[in-house]
Amino acid sequence: MDDTLSQIDLSKALVALLEEHRGVDVVALDLRGLNAWTDFLVIATITSSAHQQGLERHIKDFCHEKGINILRVSPRLREQRHSSERLIIDDEWRLIDLGAIVIHLMTEKTRSFYELERLWGASDVVYKSSSSSRSSSSSSSNS
Repeated sequence: MDDTLSQIDLSKALVALLEEHRGVDVVALDLRGLNAWTDFLVIATITSSAHQQGLERHIKDFCHEKGINILRVSPRLREQRHSSERLIIDDEWRLIDLGAIVIHLMTEKTRSFYELERLWGASDVVYKSSSSSRSSSSSSSNS
C-alpha cells in the first residue's frame, strides 16, 4: 500500500465492501498531513455483535485476496460480572489496522460518543454514504 492512489482506491473498495454487507453510515477520511500514524480512516456503524464479526470476516477475506497484511485487530474486551462466571464480550468498537488505512467498526452509541468524524474535522472526506445521516464540515467527493 505504498502508492497514494492505490490507498485511495483501496479505501473506496473497503467502503464498498462494508456497504455491501450492510455497514451503516460508512465514511472514509483522508488524514494525510494531519498525523504520522495512518493516511486514511474508514468508519462504519455496526448493528450487532454478529454484524461486527461478519464485517470483520469479510475484511479479513478481502485483505487475504489482495495480499494486504493486517497489522493489528483490537482485542475483544472481556469482563467478568460480579454475580456470574459468564464472560461478557464487548463488541462496541473494533479497530482493524492495515497501516495506511485504519478501519473502525463501531456501534451507534460508541460512534456518537467518540465522534471520530468531528475529531478529524480538518480531514477531507474521500467517501461518505449517500444514506448517511451524519453531517460533516469537510467537503465530500463521493464516487
